[in-house]
Amino acid sequence: MNYDILIIGSGAAGLTAAITLAERFRVLVLAKGAISGGSTAWAQGGIAAVLEPGDTFESHIADTMDAGAGLNREETVEFVVENAPRAIQRLVELGVPFNVEDDGDLHLTREGGHSHRRIVHVDDATGWAVQEALERAAEANPNITMLPDMVAIDLITDRHADAPTETDHVWGAYAFNKASGHVEAFAARATILATGGAGRTYLFSTAPRGATGDGIAMAWRAGCSISNMEFMQFHPTCLYNLEVKNFLITEAVRGEGGHLKLTQDAPNPGHRFMPEFDSREELAPRDIVARAIDHEIKRLGLDYVHLDISHREPAFVREHFPNIYDKLIGLGIDMTKEPIPVVPAQHYTCGGVRIDLDGRTDLPGLYAAGEVSESGLHGANRLASNSLLECFVFGEAAANHIAANWDDLPDPPAIQPWDESRVTDSDEEVVVQHNWREIRRFMWDYVGIVRTTKRLERAQHRIDLLRQEVDEYYGNFRVTPDLIELRNLIEVAALIVRSALARKESRGLHYTTDYPDLAKNAVDTVLKP
Repeated sequence: MNYDILIIGSGAAGLTAAITLAERFRVLVLAKGAISGGSTAWAQGGIAAVLEPGDTFESHIADTMDAGAGLNREETVEFVVENAPRAIQRLVELGVPFNVEDDGDLHLTREGGHSHRRIVHVDDATGWAVQEALERAAEANPNITMLPDMVAIDLITDRHADAPTETDHVWGAYAFNKASGHVEAFAARATILATGGAGRTYLFSTAPRGATGDGIAMAWRAGCSISNMEFMQFHPTCLYNLEVKNFLITEAVRGEGGHLKLTQDAPNPGHRFMPEFDSREELAPRDIVARAIDHEIKRLGLDYVHLDISHREPAFVREHFPNIYDKLIGLGIDMTKEPIPVVPAQHYTCGGVRIDLDGRTDLPGLYAAGEVSESGLHGANRLASNSLLECFVFGEAAANHIAANWDDLPDPPAIQPWDESRVTDSDEEVVVQHNWREIRRFMWDYVGIVRTTKRLERAQHRIDLLRQEVDEYYGNFRVTPDLIELRNLIEVAALIVRSALARKESRGLHYTTDYPDLAKNAVDTVLKP
């Protein structure tokens, strides 16, 4: 069957676009693993929107710009914030069971950086509820086909046509089918990247296993501009547990009164330290809280700090955070009676493929939405609960632009099949695994929360050496999912380090001891192939 539009990614951005487009077009959605395997389902927090009496669009815009350290594009922030209430209403219509008050109004919570209670949520598992609702709607639509276990490799451009040209129109993508073990070409008149972020470039991350920056790397290789990749958000509070990795303790725990304290190993155990770093205390933006925790851990030689909400009523804690409570109880931690051990971990990719308000990239035929993109919403630091919101608004925006300009989108040319005639099966999988581990370790050590030029240069040197190995390996052996991801990881790591070295200031999530001050003008870091 032929498809009109190809969407790579099956989370909030991809499925929002698919559902919008399926009113008129045949849509194919490729998922790297399971349909529900992306970052959306992992989102514990909620979705920000101006719904509380007394709150205003202007206030939400100001909070977003403040968190973004002035690097946000104001027209983007206005566009997203003003479309937020309508996005929430559409989710309600899709059956997302948001928490409500006794009077039936949506229950609103507050998170760091917000001046009002404006976070709608489904307990502490909003992302999973949203994913389920979007999947139900997509599965019920005969114009939408969803294929799991399809690992995208590269975008198809005019260079891959039977009659190749030097132009860079995008006509779909090549993807590795895990079931068959073969690479397939998927051609379409329009392609939307909704592949998520690049969290797994780092050793410690709250992102799912598949968040290896695939869409960013593919777009870069095809010729797209990439911007602001130095702004990697580290969530302040990831559970510290050697057996359970990547379990996030939602921002809302601090929003509902949780305190950050020093552990029993510190000279003054139980000391609440955030008031010494910011007047907003635990409700300061994430970059400030993450740096404060990192500072205390390094200064005192601690493994972690404590997040304590045990002073709130036990029933309140269990009601507001049922999933976190159950998870911690299973690990022997009762958050109603004792503090939670936490450390920062990579959490969100604020940079990505540069897009406009219609979700368009530099390349004709290619759109992007969600964490893979850099829309101008987040600037130098994402405000809590603006991420799912961006997925809904830009997923719909990209879909609407494709629909409105459908007659101007030509049919794809005949595409060359994937060529495996000069490669063999690998007999050295250990190389892939070793290089994967090495990238994630040096990115954590050298390109983390606090940076120096010397450490960034060391990371760049290692990237240059590893790239030679990976390119040689990729040229000689048949692709596997692990090899595809490794190739993308090295590409994304290089983009992060190049961007970080280019920024001669400390702004938002990018903090370097060599340039601790804020530059006079806020300027995007834009890399062009």
